[in-house]
Amino acid sequence: MESLQRPQIICHVQKALNYTIHDVKWIPCSAKFVSIGGKSNGAGIIETYSISGEGIEKVSEFGKKDHFKCGTFHASSLRDRHLATGDFSGRLQVWDLEENLVPIYKSEKHRGVINAIDGVAGAVSGCGAPEIVTGSKDGAVMVWDVRQKDTPVAKFCGGSQGRDCWSVAFGNSYNNEERVVAAGYDNGDLKVYDLRSMAVKWSKCLKNGIVSLQFDRKDIPMNKLVATTLESKIFCFDVRTQHPTRGFAQVVEKAHSSTVWCARHLPQNREIFMTTGGTGSLCLWKYNYPTRRVEKDADGLEYGVAGELNLLQNSTLSDQPITSFDWCPEKAGLAVCSAFDQTIRVLITTKLNLY
Repeated sequence: MESLQRPQIICHVQKALNYTIHDVKWIPCSAKFVSIGGKSNGAGIIETYSISGEGIEKVSEFGKKDHFKCGTFHASSLRDRHLATGDFSGRLQVWDLEENLVPIYKSEKHRGVINAIDGVAGAVSGCGAPEIVTGSKDGAVMVWDVRQKDTPVAKFCGGSQGRDCWSVAFGNSYNNEERVVAAGYDNGDLKVYDLRSMAVKWSKCLKNGIVSLQFDRKDIPMNKLVATTLESKIFCFDVRTQHPTRGFAQVVEKAHSSTVWCARHLPQNREIFMTTGGTGSLCLWKYNYPTRRVEKDADGLEYGVAGELNLLQNSTLSDQPITSFDWCPEKAGLAVCSAFDQTIRVLITTKLNLY
């Protein structure tokens, strides 16, 4: 009975494709999503799908000469809904999905694959300029304002020489001055860059390559940051209170028995997030705050107190790693994911309103 009362992760519909899918993203304010990837001949492809009574229907597609690696709508307004992408040649491009012959913005400053991308102040009503951050195999983290042509507004080379940047995330954008970028590297380095002071705000080595990063919300003072790594580790940091020597409080869990490919917070409840694993599994987690989030040490300095992570549900959908996942911003529990078996799956997670 207890298992029936917990949330259930249901595969509503799935569709096999004929190319490698690197990322999937919901188009804001719609029942559509995009599949981002590349074909065996090296060409990149972006397809738009719609959910209908018949299942999943392809609405449109377009291709370019290089594999697309990642994408985001978060730097675009809800009116425009422009898709920003990074590809295997190091190009950042912003696309109007209705007029996709040429990108409306393009830069080729990276010297390697753009592994990760994120946006801010666009789809989510927030503060500050609409910006895009990219992390690349060349080790550079670049911040872009699409109103400024071909030149990043900020650049950080925080990883050791030759280190890949695998993940990036915006956070702390609660007014027009404050904003941070978190970056994770293949050697386990986690760095939080302050865009106001253009300096490293905090850094820590997690010992394993950091595959995914996400703040629970971008448009509030830093609250929680989830990092997932190789070797099955999930780190949840309370980034509200920073101690001079201890840094941020953290809770660590192990899941999936393999690489934890990504973690995505539920937009309607930021204490809940989904992780995907190399075993083709999904795990639904809830973060429980401690009774007191802040304590003082012997010197009277404040330090954070970590909460607990509770596993609400897990489910295995594929015999291949699930490498990307995205919640629908408008419909709680509706999500889309993709795996190395070249299949996209639309998921429904039930009973989230009980948590």
